[in-house]
Amino acid sequence: MPNDPSIYRQRRERAAGECAAAGVAALLVTPGSDLVYLSGYRMHASERLTCLVLDADGGATLVLPALEELRARAAAPDLELVTWEETEDPYRRATERVRTRGAIGLADQMWAAFALRLQPLLPGRDFRPASSVLRRLRMRKDESEIASLRAVGEQADRAFARIRERPFARRAERDIGAELADALREAGHEAVAFTIVASGPNGASPHHETGARAIAGAEPVVLDFGGTFEGYCSDITRTVHVGATVDPEVRRVHDIVRRAQEAGYAAARAGVPAESVDAASRKVIDDAGYGRAFVHRTGHGIGLDGHEHPYLVSGNREPLEEGMAFSIEPGIYLQGRFGVRIEDIAYIAPDGRAEPLNRADHALAIVG
Repeated sequence: MPNDPSIYRQRRERAAGECAAAGVAALLVTPGSDLVYLSGYRMHASERLTCLVLDADGGATLVLPALEELRARAAAPDLELVTWEETEDPYRRATERVRTRGAIGLADQMWAAFALRLQPLLPGRDFRPASSVLRRLRMRKDESEIASLRAVGEQADRAFARIRERPFARRAERDIGAELADALREAGHEAVAFTIVASGPNGASPHHETGARAIAGAEPVVLDFGGTFEGYCSDITRTVHVGATVDPEVRRVHDIVRRAQEAGYAAARAGVPAESVDAASRKVIDDAGYGRAFVHRTGHGIGLDGHEHPYLVSGNREPLEEGMAFSIEPGIYLQGRFGVRIEDIAYIAPDGRAEPLNRADHALAIVG
C-alpha cells in the first residue's frame, strides 16, 4: 500500500465526486478493503464499530474506538478522527456526521449487525452498496497498485519455482501445501491466503480442500495458491505432473488449456467487453470437445480483494480499461480422473494490451 497520504486523499475526492453524481449523500465504510483503499488504515473486523464517513461534499471522518486512536492516527494522519468510549453510542457518532440529503452507501462487507443499527438512525434514506460508487474507481488500478500487484505476482512465481524442486510422490497434499505456504512467505508474502494442492482425481474439483491424500507416482497435480504483499493479492495456478510418464490425454488436455489461456490473452484489450475474454478461452475448449468440463468463468478482478470486479464471464459487457487487473484461468475438470488449470494475473497496460503479472512457465512441469 502507498505511504503517501495524498494518494488516499485523492481517492476520497474522486469517491466524493462519484457520490455527488450518483445522489449518494455519504459512504459508511467499515473495516475491509474499501476502508484500506480510501484511507490506508487496515483494521481487523471487530464488534466495536469503526466507520469512515465520507460525505459527498468531500468531508471524511473516521469514527473509531478510543483505544485504536494512536494506531489510526499513525496510519491515516490526514483524517479527522472521532473517538468513542466503551459506554458511548458509536452508531450515533457516525450517523450525525452525515450532513447532506440523499442515499447512503454501506460497505459491501459491512456486518449486518452494524447495518441494522445504523439504518434506523438515518430514516427515510435509500441504502445502497458502496460498490455502486467505489466499484469503478477500484477497478482501475493506479501506478502504485500495479507496482504492488507486479511485486506480489513475482513472489508467487518464485514460490512456484521453489516448489517444483521438492518431491511430490507418496507425500500428502497438505504437506506440499505447507511447503508452498513457506515458499510464499520466503519469497516476500506478508500473509498466505490459500494453497490448493489437488492431486489426481481431486484436481477435478476447482476449489478442492487440500487434504491427507497421498500423491501417486504418476499423476497430475493442480497447484492454486496466493496471498498478499503490501495489501495486494496474488493468485496463480499451475498444473504439474509427478513422474515423466504422462498419460496422452493429460498432455492433450494441458495443451488445450494452455491454448485457451493464450486465446484469452489475445482477446483481452482495452475497449472490448469483459465477456469476450471468456468467449475466446471457452471457444478453444469447446472446439476441442471439452466444453462441458470448463465449469467456471475465465477470470475475476483482483487487487485488495482476491476476487473483485471486473469478472470475465458471459453476460458482462463492461468494457475493459487501462489499469484493470484480472485473472485469466481456463480449466478442464474430468470427474473421477484429473483436472488442469493454468492461471495468471494480467492487467490492461497503457498500450491497451493485457500484460501478464505472472511469468512462471506454463509448460506441464515434471516433478519428482
